[in-house]
Amino acid sequence: MADLKTFYLPDLGEGLPDATVVEWHVKVGDSIKLDAPLCSMETAKAIVDVPSPYTGKVTKLHGAPGDVIETGAALAEFEPDPNAKQRAEAESTGHHHGPRKSVGSPAPDNSRKVVASDEGGEVAVKGVDREDEGTVVGAMVSGNTVHVEQAASVGGVKAVPAVRALAKKLKVDLTRVTPSGADGVVTLKDVKNAAANGSAPLLPSPSGRGAGGEGTVGARHSASPEPSPGAARHPLPTSGEGRTAVSLAGKSVRTAPPSQQASGQPEQLKGVRRNMARVMADAHAQVVPTTLVDDADLHAWIGKQDITARLIRAIVAACKSVPALNAWFDGKNLSRTQHPHVDIGIAVDTDDGLFVPALRNADVLDAAGVRAAIKRLRAQVEDRSIPSSELSGHTISLSNFGMFAGRYATPVVVPPTVAIVGAGKLSHDVVAVIGGIEVHRRLPISLTFDHRAATGGEAARFLKALLDDLAQPN
Repeated sequence: MADLKTFYLPDLGEGLPDATVVEWHVKVGDSIKLDAPLCSMETAKAIVDVPSPYTGKVTKLHGAPGDVIETGAALAEFEPDPNAKQRAEAESTGHHHGPRKSVGSPAPDNSRKVVASDEGGEVAVKGVDREDEGTVVGAMVSGNTVHVEQAASVGGVKAVPAVRALAKKLKVDLTRVTPSGADGVVTLKDVKNAAANGSAPLLPSPSGRGAGGEGTVGARHSASPEPSPGAARHPLPTSGEGRTAVSLAGKSVRTAPPSQQASGQPEQLKGVRRNMARVMADAHAQVVPTTLVDDADLHAWIGKQDITARLIRAIVAACKSVPALNAWFDGKNLSRTQHPHVDIGIAVDTDDGLFVPALRNADVLDAAGVRAAIKRLRAQVEDRSIPSSELSGHTISLSNFGMFAGRYATPVVVPPTVAIVGAGKLSHDVVAVIGGIEVHRRLPISLTFDHRAATGGEAARFLKALLDDLAQPN
């Protein structure tokens, strides 16, 4: 009998407990070479190609596109080619297969200085090999290995995993896209242009089945659920079509009883949104949050000004005035690390979930530098090309939710940071002044802080310094 080998999903350098299958590059029965792309997996930070650990024949694939695979669970099975050179069992593949650090592992020495690069690159830690604790919306461990997405040739098309994922999302046929990258590589811009002009639409499969001969993920739930014994004889319509305010008996429709089955299907969280749920739950369990709110009076502003740049400047001024909130807090060891520099995590909302890229060295940037850096970070988030180093190491956070709606909020403080500033929707308020009343432009500000690490007095003085800076004419 052939010697079959099982390949277990390695830690993809993110420290996450699972990853989502985006696309299989092979099907059962295919032959594959060592290090050839096996599949694309989506984590909370990126879409990466997982290379084949063997040269041989694929005998089984675990999971369809869209399925979540736990780290350490079986991903694929192979029949290695006995005549081909295989990688030694102990040889590194570039991913981490070893056990994760236990919860009780020693905490890092917070006395070591963290230095952010001027270009918004990696955070270097003096005196120790870097162990990235960065995340999309919180902390997760990753290794020191730098993972670079390579353009793999699959189906005659050269493209990195992020480009393939975007093409799938926009329903673009990569084989019909004209590549503009070096060596015939299809770029993100090529896919976006093809989607915009409709030059390469993805044609539906006549059989409605995937390339591997398996049904699509959605097909698993296509059958209607069997009605429960206690279900009504005339169940409510499952779609908006045909719904009325009157029942078949001519009476007003009431809400369904608790025994009535829901018509929708549960959707499993994946990728960025899945990690966001975990991090928010951890933050809720670990932090003791307290929120202060007030309004910044912008009546003295001269001419048109960049509100986001002014917010960044005001946060920097407040951090210099009260360094206690520009800090990290270690709840296990009850230690606090105050930072001499200000790296601000900017919350960016996307359809895939929340990203928090770091605006490095905000304390030395002028308004033009702030705007250019934010524009770059947003573009990288939108096309999912942002490196992991940009999603870690911020010392304080900003959520500018007022761009959409809302005056005040209780933003979530994600450890190890101590504080987050929330900016609400700009309003025109009637303000009492000496001799009468005036209408002033005012910006609602919410400051949430971890009360274990900072006192109420420190938070109030921080908020006052922030409001005072925003009140300046320019």
